[in-house]
Amino acid sequence: MRGVNADSQRVTPTALGRLAVPAGILASVAGAFAYVGAVDPNEPGHYPACPLLRYTGLYCPGCGGLRSAHAVVHGDFQAALQDNALAVLAYLGFAVLWTVWVVRVARGRPVRVDLTSVQLWAAGALLLVFTVVRNLPFGGWLHP
Repeated sequence: MRGVNADSQRVTPTALGRLAVPAGILASVAGAFAYVGAVDPNEPGHYPACPLLRYTGLYCPGCGGLRSAHAVVHGDFQAALQDNALAVLAYLGFAVLWTVWVVRVARGRPVRVDLTSVQLWAAGALLLVFTVVRNLPFGGWLHP
């Protein structure tokens, strides 16, 4: 291939091609929410029980997450918050991060998430505090 510049053979991704991964992630999440919206987790027998709740009687941080997602799909945000407030915050956080991701990818900018150890410890502490408080007598308002 004499006379051909190596740079001219490079395939530059189009905006559509760059958006394939975020679109795939959104399709997966939307499919999961659609399934949970169609198959009611409030009816027994559709989903397995939480092993921690079943064997210890303690609520894990995810307990009520499916019921919360079901309520979000049906627009009942009060019930969603009652079922698992932390999950609702996670859904909102996902929506914001996904939107930022799509905007940056569409503009051809790099996407970097550099979490510090302090931020990771803070997220872990939030999960731990949420779990402990929802299992204490005064944390009954956090029970699913």
